[in-house]
Amino acid sequence: MTITIYGIKTCDTCRKALKALPEAEFRDIRTAPLNDDERTEFLDAFGASLINRASTTWRGLAENERANPAESLLATYPTLMKRPVIRVEDRLYLGWKADTRSALGIG
Repeated sequence: MTITIYGIKTCDTCRKALKALPEAEFRDIRTAPLNDDERTEFLDAFGASLINRASTTWRGLAENERANPAESLLATYPTLMKRPVIRVEDRLYLGWKADTRSALGIG
């Protein structure tokens, strides 16, 4: 089974996910941003909830920048992505809450 965690290496939530899934490959979206196809796939799966509106990056955006489409925002500011996004084969999960852990069989 192939597992990929998309996030930021300094994110505590991403670290928790990686610790619980040591076999997972980790991809830091700061150093290896999502490509166009990945952004589209993630937005199709999660919609507007993929944008982390509580982030420092979001708070630093001007009001007119916030009005841009989500795909454009993520292309310009990769760290706006809510983290982690976890890919298990062809399934995607957003975040590291109880529902994601349960779906992955982690107590």
